[in-house]
Amino acid sequence: DGKAVYTEHCAKCHGADGKGDTKMGQKLGARDYTDATVQASLTDEQAFKSIKEGMKKGDKTLMRPSDLPDADIKASVEYMRTFKK
Repeated sequence: DGKAVYTEHCAKCHGADGKGDTKMGQKLGARDYTDATVQASLTDEQAFKSIKEGMKKGDKTLMRPSDLPDADIKASVEYMRTFKK
């Protein structure tokens, strides 16, 4: 269930609504997934890779790599796509 995976593992930073305006999301520069332009700039493959491998900017970790099963990562990306306005 993509919503359950997202809620448990992603919402802390990206927000329950995908806006990325949580305290942690603002600190780390989380993108607003309700923005159609942001969504269009990110392929499912890029989103999957970012979740699986994590994200860094220089030596600063923006997102830690995930040990979720691939199916759960794919489901969370599918759910994230529902935020687009």
